[in-house]
Amino acid sequence: MPVRSGWLSPDSQSREDTRLIALGALTPTSAVQVRSGILPGSSTGLYRVNGFTLTGTTGTMSGTVSPGRAIVQSTDTRGAYPIALTEYEDVTFADGDAQYGRIDLLVLRIYDDVYDGSGRTEAVVDIVRGTPSATPTVPAVPDLALPLYEVTVPAGTSAGTGGIPWTTGLTGRRTATVAVGGILPVTTDTANGAYPGQYRDNNGQLQRWNGTAWTDYPALPTWQSWTPAWTTSSGSASPAFGNATVSCRYVKSGTTVHLNFAITFGTTTAFGTSPTVNDNWRFSLPVAAASTRMAIGFAELSANTAGNRATARVYLSTTGAFELVTCSAQSSLTAYAYTGGVDAITPWTWASGYTIFGTATYEAAA
Repeated sequence: MPVRSGWLSPDSQSREDTRLIALGALTPTSAVQVRSGILPGSSTGLYRVNGFTLTGTTGTMSGTVSPGRAIVQSTDTRGAYPIALTEYEDVTFADGDAQYGRIDLLVLRIYDDVYDGSGRTEAVVDIVRGTPSATPTVPAVPDLALPLYEVTVPAGTSAGTGGIPWTTGLTGRRTATVAVGGILPVTTDTANGAYPGQYRDNNGQLQRWNGTAWTDYPALPTWQSWTPAWTTSSGSASPAFGNATVSCRYVKSGTTVHLNFAITFGTTTAFGTSPTVNDNWRFSLPVAAASTRMAIGFAELSANTAGNRATARVYLSTTGAFELVTCSAQSSLTAYAYTGGVDAITPWTWASGYTIFGTATYEAAA
């Protein structure tokens, strides 16, 4: 018999059965139960789950289920049933209803006469026939059964009238299980984790169960917005954004911070009262820096008129803020009013519509 079970049945358990069943502690779902599922893997390493793959023959109602190993968990007292299918298993679905389509369910099922009174003690690949309907639904999964596929059976279909649409009529329901501590490959399931620190591979993204949800691991940094506090190095001639457009973003990865900023001054932007060249503009950082730095990036300054553009060096004047220092001539070769630290009158007298765009990278304090 190609479907082998691994519990002590009344008609004996062979040494081959013992060698072929899935032994060991598998993915836990409680202190004494494990996750039902199929052991993953394939001989070529190409597939997540290769066991119990259903392949149909075009134009027929018949298919073949490939060998595989699985485990089906019952109650705490009954325990788990390890199973191995060692040969290809043929399955044949009943012809379609004359009027309505239906959905059948292919399952790996346990019969245990000691508990269910079925008169059978075996593991089988079984078909649970759905009910024909104008809007067919998937039949319920029987007790002690592991769903493998949903199979669409169109109305009126048979081996002589097209058979099952194998390329479009199958919906995978197989789920995987692995040894405790192993990384679980996700197929079709959405089950919660069993313990904080459990890992799974969700179609290429490693995830960790934190006790309440699956989260990407390692936790990937995301870009966030921040609005810098705009002050001056002297504390005098304090500016205010007013209706300026301020778009500032940053991302922190470990102790590295990347940021970009875009500011377009508006009609109600205030550049400070009686500013001087000593009132250098200062913009607060999104994350405190480890130390001051003479250069962490560059910015473009624009007076919103042809040729009135300049480059500025971004530097950390304190561990909590950056300032700008002009470091180029204007492309128009027009002389600046002032050079050095950027402020309300350097390199020109700022006004509505003027812009500052820049990027920078620095080391965070922690």
